[in-house]
Amino acid sequence: MEQQEKLWDFDAVVPGQAGGATVVEITAQNIAEYARLSQNADPRYQEEAAAVLAMPTMILSYAPILREEIAEANGFVALEQSKTSRRQTPFAKCEIRWRHPVVAGDIITASRRVLEKYERRGSKFVTFRVEAANQDGITVGEYDYTCIFEYAKGQREVPELTANLRSSETPPVNATPVSHILGFKDFIEGSLLSALPVTESQEIINRKSEFRLGGRASASNIHTDEEFARQNIFGGTVNSGPATMSYVDQTLQLAFPLEAFYNGGSLLMRAITPFRSSDTVTFQGEVTAKRREGNSGVVDCRVKGTNQRGDLVCLADASLVVA
Repeated sequence: MEQQEKLWDFDAVVPGQAGGATVVEITAQNIAEYARLSQNADPRYQEEAAAVLAMPTMILSYAPILREEIAEANGFVALEQSKTSRRQTPFAKCEIRWRHPVVAGDIITASRRVLEKYERRGSKFVTFRVEAANQDGITVGEYDYTCIFEYAKGQREVPELTANLRSSETPPVNATPVSHILGFKDFIEGSLLSALPVTESQEIINRKSEFRLGGRASASNIHTDEEFARQNIFGGTVNSGPATMSYVDQTLQLAFPLEAFYNGGSLLMRAITPFRSSDTVTFQGEVTAKRREGNSGVVDCRVKGTNQRGDLVCLADASLVVA
């Protein structure tokens, strides 16, 4: 008699459940590859750069979430790997908090665990905490990654306060965009950052999904497996949340130095509408506030990603530390 699967569904998830640690060496090669797959041609990320820093959102690759391995470590089968009830637990939102630069030559050890689970308007969410430290024991960053384990019947729920947002909520078109690196005194509340248009293809989505620095690769998912994706809530393959976050990262870098992220910056992104193959999404940032905290200046920004149909794809809020 075949043994019944012990599924890691919402009821089986318990805060504190943890997976094993991962250890990843950061190299100039994998920094450059991550940037290339993120469609980022910035020369700072090329192998020839004198001191190669990682793109800030690369933390999602060198310290991956690995929720399937958390399930296995606790005696369960993840829903994505089930033979009888297979389904996806898609990205809802993620908040990254950076603490220290990550450069070629670093050895990053990451730990991961279930932080919390909750229900909102009939949908069920699980948040994971991933923490990363370098070879000197210095915490380089952490992030909280929320997945949708179960949708409310008959609807695709959007987390937090995003359900009533419309893509028409954009900054005034007569505002002057910022297109170069600025200091704290140069940021003005209400000013725009330069827009970044990004077009996805299935090839790019596939390559980004295959890029892995720690843990095991998934056999298939809603990003690369069209047949499986059609059976899930989005009805076809879509870009991953971490990939979209890399584009928000790039948008902010049009006006902020990398130090603004690594010296205590944070980025929260919520997924609103799927970013599909062949879509072109324009990421537009706006300065929403600025303030002094001790000797540092903090600039708050909101970045909206809007596709060619006028749909709001993502909403992100960042707080970056500048001199």
